[in-house]
Amino acid sequence: MKETILNALKKVEEDYNVKILFACESGSRAWGFPSRDSDYDVRFIYIHKKEDYLAIDPMGIGTKRDVIELPINESLDISGWDLTKTLRLFRKSNPPLMEWLNSGIVYYQAFTTIEKMQVLSKSVFSPVFCLHHYLNMANNNFQTYIKAEKIKIKKYFYVLRPLLAAKWIETYNEFPPLEFPTLLSTLLPQGELEKEIQSLLKRKKAGEEFDIEPNIQIINNFVSEEIPRLREFTKTIKKDRQDFTPALDDLFRHTLDEVWNLQ
Repeated sequence: MKETILNALKKVEEDYNVKILFACESGSRAWGFPSRDSDYDVRFIYIHKKEDYLAIDPMGIGTKRDVIELPINESLDISGWDLTKTLRLFRKSNPPLMEWLNSGIVYYQAFTTIEKMQVLSKSVFSPVFCLHHYLNMANNNFQTYIKAEKIKIKKYFYVLRPLLAAKWIETYNEFPPLEFPTLLSTLLPQGELEKEIQSLLKRKKAGEEFDIEPNIQIINNFVSEEIPRLREFTKTIKKDRQDFTPALDDLFRHTLDEVWNLQ
């Protein structure tokens, strides 16, 4: 599959006249709980040529899209962001982007841009912004999926992964690891709750993720207690942050020179 992914990325470069800087896995495979039939969620970051940016309409305005999305097939979902969009989102500590930068499955990386972003990410990281993101995701999915009397096994992880990610931020004041098993083993003590979640994890990986069954009360209770508790915690965090715009402007200009040999 990696060869198929790399060939698709190469075609993106040819069809759109761009250079890809980075490509990684962003879905259940990166989160550590793929099923046997899980698809591949590939996300990439790319850059156009200098003249494409030197225009009165910035990238992302009108017909100048700052996203490339390939048609989704049965097993492969590939999309990417232009570097200017990427850096604007990075400045805000955008959690999906931060997850890309922390993915343990990297399909392609070129030039020095991503390394520089990874170094900056610890300073750019905003606990408040990321906490709100993960708590909103956990709560919305909780209300939508696992408050019902009967649910699919996979839906538990749509709630538990973001909730444990938020709990990690509270505990360590750093961006959480993507791998759900790491979150689980580090944050929850051994006991009935942890055992129940471990059992669900094994069943999901075995392909039982679409099985429908009664909800698990101990998990519902945990989620119901943790979300409001963590929301209260967010109110105690200072929100003052450095403006990284000048540094990110420099990084963008450096990348243009490095990629297209403009020195």
